[in-house]
Amino acid sequence: MNVCVVGVGYVGLVTGACFAEFGLRVTCVDNDRTKINLLTNGEIPIHEPGLTELVQKNVKEGRLFFTTDIGEGIDNALVIIIAVGTPPDPTGSADLKYVKEVAASIGQAMNGYKVVVTKSTVPVGTGQMIETVIRENQSEPVPFDVASNPEFLREGSAIEDFMRPNRVVIGAESEQAVAILKDLYNPLYLIEAPFLITNVATSEMVKYASNAFLATKISFINEVANLCERTGADVHKVAKGMGLDKRIGSKFLHPGPGFGGSCFPKDTQAICQIAKDHGYEFKIVESVMEVNRQRPELMAGKIEAAIENLSGAVVGVLGLTFKPNTDDMRDAPSVPIIRELQARGASIRAFDPVGMEEAKKQLDGIDYMPDLYAVADGADCLVLVTEWNQFRSIDWNKVKDLLRRPVVVDLRNIYDPARMRGLGFHYTSVGRP
Repeated sequence: MNVCVVGVGYVGLVTGACFAEFGLRVTCVDNDRTKINLLTNGEIPIHEPGLTELVQKNVKEGRLFFTTDIGEGIDNALVIIIAVGTPPDPTGSADLKYVKEVAASIGQAMNGYKVVVTKSTVPVGTGQMIETVIRENQSEPVPFDVASNPEFLREGSAIEDFMRPNRVVIGAESEQAVAILKDLYNPLYLIEAPFLITNVATSEMVKYASNAFLATKISFINEVANLCERTGADVHKVAKGMGLDKRIGSKFLHPGPGFGGSCFPKDTQAICQIAKDHGYEFKIVESVMEVNRQRPELMAGKIEAAIENLSGAVVGVLGLTFKPNTDDMRDAPSVPIIRELQARGASIRAFDPVGMEEAKKQLDGIDYMPDLYAVADGADCLVLVTEWNQFRSIDWNKVKDLLRRPVVVDLRNIYDPARMRGLGFHYTSVGRP
């Protein structure tokens, strides 16, 4: 089977490489010539563990191709996957201009029956819109089906998530489209991956509902952490006690500086806007977003309380990306936290294993350092913002000698408070006494 993936951002590139690994012939299309040239030469424009090797392997074995010509990609493909960006517009809704552009191009280039699949995160009703746009742009009537197949890829674990998914959701109105997409995912039947077959509208809603619920768990435990700090309770023990209940589960019950990244912030906004468009107020998710908006200021306040006065202080920040194992800085909590610290008079020096080049596009007036010990050297405080593995085994005796004051603020609760205080640090964490 020939597959065309339109859009070689994070989702499109992972999707194309993984389908090629399944043995399919995949052509990835993007109008960014620089990006296509990089990929053709085996260079990957994003950081995702294992992706470089997977792309290079499948290019070498003749299953994965890259082009700027969408007609070339569509020509022999039975399945066309739309994986372009859907950034929030000024209202918070998903901006579908790129999806519409691709749908128009598909209509113009269509030369036979195709299954057009949305993998981009799109509002309910987008499938109908795509169908209309394709029909309006066909020079002569050609049969096709539109389907929804949302992605559930975690940055830093995307290949594993694709190859061993919790579920595969297929939304389609025709049995033929369902059969073709099942065939597309045939290797996953061998490992008994759960499949959910539904209509297009339901499939489109599954992604938003899933991300909104996970974001809710994060904001909920952050609210619990605030209460624990006021009562002397330990949020980690509270979270463990909650998570042992199988109805609740332990995932995403980790207090910290708030959620960020490419999905949760925009998808919570989008589902609230979908609700408003249909005359409903999604009060729970509105509150989830408000809790998250307040988080950076609360974290800056925690840092200021630890060193008493930020004016003229040097604050060392470890970790800038929104999570480890990615260079993604989209809606990273580090950005508003650092800006708030700067507004209060602090000077910032920072280190991130892979995210500093992306961070430079958003944050000015920072000293970017070559390693974590250079960050600590002469700083008044060391702040852990992203839980990269290399920050889990720090030589604290060395750090203590380097710091001007032995102050550590751990916004990810990586370390044990008693141990840190035993080493002589003034240690502050989140939601723990």
